[in-house]
Amino acid sequence: MNYDGFFATELQALHDEGNYRVFADLERHRGSFPTATNHSAQSREVTIWCSNDYLGMGQHPDVIAAMHTALDKVGAGAGGTRNISGTTHNHVLLEAELADLHGKEAALLFTSGYVSNWAALGTLASKIPDCLVLSDALNHASMIEGIRHSKAERQIWRHNDLEHLETLLAAQPIDRPKLIAFESVYSMDGDIAPIAEICDLADKYNAMTYLDEVHAVGLYGPRGGGIAEREGLMGRITVIEGTLGKAFGVMGGYIAASASLCDFVRSFASGFIFTTALPPAIAAGATASIKHLKTSQIERQLQKAKVSDVRARLEAIGIPHIDNPSHIIPVMVGDPVKCKYLSDILMRDYGIYIQPINYPTVPKGTERLRITPSPVHSAADIDHLVSALETLWTQCQLARLPMAAQ
Repeated sequence: MNYDGFFATELQALHDEGNYRVFADLERHRGSFPTATNHSAQSREVTIWCSNDYLGMGQHPDVIAAMHTALDKVGAGAGGTRNISGTTHNHVLLEAELADLHGKEAALLFTSGYVSNWAALGTLASKIPDCLVLSDALNHASMIEGIRHSKAERQIWRHNDLEHLETLLAAQPIDRPKLIAFESVYSMDGDIAPIAEICDLADKYNAMTYLDEVHAVGLYGPRGGGIAEREGLMGRITVIEGTLGKAFGVMGGYIAASASLCDFVRSFASGFIFTTALPPAIAAGATASIKHLKTSQIERQLQKAKVSDVRARLEAIGIPHIDNPSHIIPVMVGDPVKCKYLSDILMRDYGIYIQPINYPTVPKGTERLRITPSPVHSAADIDHLVSALETLWTQCQLARLPMAAQ
């Protein structure tokens, strides 16, 4: 077999379909986010409109200072896995902060949100005898992979469809172990799960609940505990999973749950046991971010206002976007080549960076530009974004766009 030839053919197919991903070589500017230098475009200055650093906490002085202090005090790396010398005091403090954030007995830290889902779901579903996992149809790839890795029986329920979920639950013996896995805020459409109603079904049919709050922690609730905190439901959720790499602005993933469940995952999850721990400075920065957002409402209030402003402005000029109750604004394009074209022109001619979202991240035919306004986007930034999109939609008449940027 000509291996390189095979790789080249498959990559060319991605190019032809408009689904080939190009990474922007970005250098964020400390203290002036969302501004960055794009080194892949003649080192031009751009404004980032698609970051998951939803509140700009990756640039917050408290976070940067905490990381500097930890780096100067203890050095760079953790020195090993959590089991072998890699559990530093910064990790212990962070886990305590996370447990407190979610009102749980304990928390367990992982190297990323992807790993926390893969390891926790994979371990729980595989180790609990005869466990059935009921997974929302739009769950993140990390949840899907964790469930698949467990080799447990799984059933997919239609997205946010409570009637379908109950039908599946009712067909099982009441004493069979069951785990309902779902998200709070779904990152591509920005819709929110009916958490209370899912908890009601879990109680009725003797099931555990596993809630992915990665796109909600830091952003919702009086202390940033997510949608479950905002709705007073954290105590009804068996496992809350979150990330430190989005609204908290740093890196890492975690679960929060009972002490025995966290200890169980700690003891059996290969994705936890056999990987090097996060650097202590990262843990210190995350702790500082969580502490700040537990008491500060400024960032959340400003973000909410900016999101509302951008939505209203897009609505006024007729730019098609999904109306949802979250902070995510998906501008719908519906064609991968055109989506990439729009992204390229926004970057090239306007200095606006919005990554095109194509298959397999979203289904074919639902390609989009995913906009995430933040507290640090200025009124001028919003004016420039809306003006650029209006020009492209009006002058190019989306359906007749050229098939590729020149």
